[in-house]
Amino acid sequence: MRFSPLLSKVLFTFSNFTRLRTPHLVHQAHLARLRPVPLRSMSGIPFLGALFGSSSSSSSKMSYPDQRSDDEWRAVLNKEQFRILREKATEPPGSGKFDKHYPEEGVYTCAGCQAPLYKAKQKFSSGCGWPAYFDSIPGAVTRHEDKAFGMTRTEIVCSNCGGHLGHVFKGEGFPTPTDERHCVNSVSLSFSPDDKAKESKA
Repeated sequence: MRFSPLLSKVLFTFSNFTRLRTPHLVHQAHLARLRPVPLRSMSGIPFLGALFGSSSSSSSKMSYPDQRSDDEWRAVLNKEQFRILREKATEPPGSGKFDKHYPEEGVYTCAGCQAPLYKAKQKFSSGCGWPAYFDSIPGAVTRHEDKAFGMTRTEIVCSNCGGHLGHVFKGEGFPTPTDERHCVNSVSLSFSPDDKAKESKA
């Protein structure tokens, strides 16, 4: 399903209302109640959560080669990267640095583990507000069916670390070899101008 950039921005804005999160640690209860935080998968707003969040639980149950804990991920990711890669959030449409980035050569890698995900030649302009790719490097991206809120979508994650990338949409009529659009958060990506992945941070 395609949305105009304006509609995407409006829906994203409404889907990111804040709420108070139940504290994870008892000694931080008073701080957590006072501080609003963004919704993780927007499950409290079913329609908007279905558009912009991911409630796919199968990805969190899978085992990936890179098995870092949340604390280890927090040590290497900034807050926005952690929110999107590990908590399955979504960046605002049109805000990402790779949305209008079209190099002729190079590889897009996972911002978490630096595993190669997409070649520059697989990227195309979809006008959706997020980087779009018609395919991934074989075996680099794992798909999970997401049937939340009466919609069927396909979540995509990094096959090496399980980091949330975005969703795949099929049959939209783009003139690409696969007629698929991997709609990926820029925050989930890094870019290497060489045709090989950067060295891992871990």
